[in-house]
Amino acid sequence: MVAVEVMTGSLFHVNVEEDNAKVADLKRAIAAQQKLPFDRMILLLGDGCCISDNDDDLTLVECGIHDNGSRIYLFFTPIDDGSSDDFIFRSLK
Repeated sequence: MVAVEVMTGSLFHVNVEEDNAKVADLKRAIAAQQKLPFDRMILLLGDGCCISDNDDDLTLVECGIHDNGSRIYLFFTPIDDGSSDDFIFRSLK
């Protein structure tokens, strides 16, 4: 089980059963459990590392996410409203 905290402050746990589960599997599990948009998720690890869309094929272990002890912070990309404002998400490291 991985602890996930949404930027609103709510905390929940999600279980990804497979030993070789990928980031995309975790995102799908979060989306299904919490009814959240899979395609807009940004995951930030407790150490400040950002998991991008390019990391979806990495295993959770490769990203440093371990069962029972990892905490992930969940953010979302903004909805494309056609504005010219750019959105940049940078790692805290």
